Parts: sequence; C-alpha cells; structure tokens
Amino acid sequence: MNLKIMRTIFCLLWLALFTGCATQNPPQRYAWVTGLKPDQAARYEALHAHVWPGVNKMIRACHIRNFSIHEREINGQLYLFAYLEYTGANFDADMARMAADPETQRWWRETDPCQSPLPDAAARGKIWSDTKEVYFLK
Repeated sequence: MNLKIMRTIFCLLWLALFTGCATQNPPQRYAWVTGLKPDQAARYEALHAHVWPGVNKMIRACHIRNFSIHEREINGQLYLFAYLEYTGANFDADMARMAADPETQRWWRETDPCQSPLPDAAARGKIWSDTKEVYFLK
C-alpha cells in the first residue's frame, strides 16, 4: 500500500474517532437542596469523609460524574447542596438501579437521619428538593 493511501486511511480513521467524540450528548446537570440537622452535621461529614467503596462504585456505574455535596449555614440553619452530571441515557432507570442496590440502601439508612428535608420534599416522602438551573457557563 503506498504512503499516500495509508495517510488518507489514517486521517479518515482519526476524523471518524474525533467526530464520534464530538457528537456525544453533553451531560445533564442536576442539583438538589436539603436541610442538615445541626446535631448530625459532624456525623454526616464523617460519613462522607470515608464513603464506602461500593457506594462510589454504584454512583459511577449509574453514569454519574462530578458529584459533589456542599454545606452552607443560612440564618442559623444548615443546608446541603448536591450537584452531579449524568452521562447515561435513562436517568430514571439508573436512579432506580441505584435505589435497589443493597449497599446504597444501607448507606442511605446512615445518611438520611442526618438530613432535614424541606417541606416540598417531605410532602413527597423525599429527602432532597429539586432545584432549577438559572445559569450555566459553557
């Protein structure tokens, strides 16, 4: 095979690979807020300082990346803000998969009592309240 044909094939393969990466859907961004019981704040932080490996593994398996939880005190009340990026194709199915995982269920039994749901979440039997994105810098 002559050099010109080999270069052309290489360039086409490189272009196909690059184009495939460029056409992937951008991640979906999600964020939530909940209260944190002041008497449980230290426990919550200690748990998250040493998250169980199986919990992290399940989070990754459910197509979640850049997951973080932040704490903030406002008017004497502690709040948690969670953010993640989802790269999968079916968020609801992946969240159901996570919720069915026995180790994740055990983890939530440890963390949920530390949290104080906002009224809208509590009314739905949930811990975290949804938020609305109002700005994103690309």
